[in-house]
Amino acid sequence: TAKHPWNLMTTSADEGQFLSMLIKLINAKNTMEIGVFTGYSLLATAMALPDDGKILAMDINRENYEIGLPVIEKAGLAHKIEFKEGPALPVLDQMIENGKYHGSYDFIFVDADKDNYLNYHKRLIDLVKIGGLIGYDNTLWNGSVVAPPDAPLRKYVRY
Repeated sequence: TAKHPWNLMTTSADEGQFLSMLIKLINAKNTMEIGVFTGYSLLATAMALPDDGKILAMDINRENYEIGLPVIEKAGLAHKIEFKEGPALPVLDQMIENGKYHGSYDFIFVDADKDNYLNYHKRLIDLVKIGGLIGYDNTLWNGSVVAPPDAPLRKYVRY
């Protein structure tokens, strides 16, 4: 994925290890990922799960997911992943309406369109189990959330 024009969006190795540690600490088995891109965080999650663990992975672009899929397959982890292409909000709404997914996810990782983080959160609270975790990528924006609006740092943050 290093040659992909949007490679800066790829989850870093240390973040992948952090996700893996969280998943193992809570003994997660049923997980969800919103925003897959080329699948590095998905790979880290799949590696951390037990063999019968599951990941519902959603992204608006299957082509990007398929860039990393050969690595996931080579690692023998593809059986853990159910990929859905398209916007996540309608899928989440259907899951909530269905009722059988209430409190069924141990771990959820969101690395998607930042403008919808609050909309995702409102829905995910219903789907994560008590004691489960929801992680959001890029919430600190390189410190810009705590920097004053006129801070020099702001001119370098271009998301």
